[in-house]
Amino acid sequence: MGDLGVGFGYLVKGQRWVGAHGRWLGFGLLPGLVTLVLYAAALVGLLYGADDLTAWATPFADDWSSLWQGLFRGFLTVLLFAIVLFVAVITFTAVTLLVGQPFYESLSEAVDRSEGGDVPESGLPLWRELWISARDSLRILGRVLLYAVLLFALGFVPVVGQTVVPVLGFCVSGFFLTEELTAVAMQRRGIELKQRLPLLRHRRLLTLGFGVPLTLAFLVPFVAVFLMPGAVAGATLMARDLTGEGAGTGPADPATPRLNTAPGQAGSPLTGGTAPAPEVPRDW
Repeated sequence: MGDLGVGFGYLVKGQRWVGAHGRWLGFGLLPGLVTLVLYAAALVGLLYGADDLTAWATPFADDWSSLWQGLFRGFLTVLLFAIVLFVAVITFTAVTLLVGQPFYESLSEAVDRSEGGDVPESGLPLWRELWISARDSLRILGRVLLYAVLLFALGFVPVVGQTVVPVLGFCVSGFFLTEELTAVAMQRRGIELKQRLPLLRHRRLLTLGFGVPLTLAFLVPFVAVFLMPGAVAGATLMARDLTGEGAGTGPADPATPRLNTAPGQAGSPLTGGTAPAPEVPRDW
């Protein structure tokens, strides 16, 4: 359970960091507010059309008695909203990070600078960074949708669908939410998506300790907007741990792989030689 607490600790440290650097919190609200307005409009539209959508998707229930039809379609409507919220938490972060890419990258660099040592830079033009972020976000969204379909199907299983499935949903959301947030710092280090995912899986409890509480908080209206700057700051601190740069639990854990940062090593294709290429063990 130690890594769960450490992950949550990074989330708290990130909020404290932006609290101590108030201008970053102020600038960070605008991208979240823009994204929140777009998502609120989409959810209101779903609220008004959910009953019709459920009825359209279940024509076989038209001849059922009103009691069973109401219970069945009501359950499906609630499940639909749960799935939409599940996907919205992940995509909200991705869209907000995309809208606020220059700001959040500068914020992440400021966190690195405050921790001492080198401040990695991608060396890429802004359009290239936006393209990479959008591409990786779409790949993550594809994975999330696959899990959403699976969890939706499991939702029909008695008892399990009402107990285990929601817990799994929050864990999946928390994992991929953490991936999106740590991507800001890891992309600057030349660590691509296919390398980030194994790093997070290897420290799964650390990842969930950071992402699951944040997922729960993001379900509260407006909270996501105010927590985003601190979440990026905390994710940067966690990324330093995962890559062996931080003073967290990483060095004390001999089972945690480290990235090769030997001097003179060739850079990765992502950075064009500006950052060391990570070595990911083949058994991941």
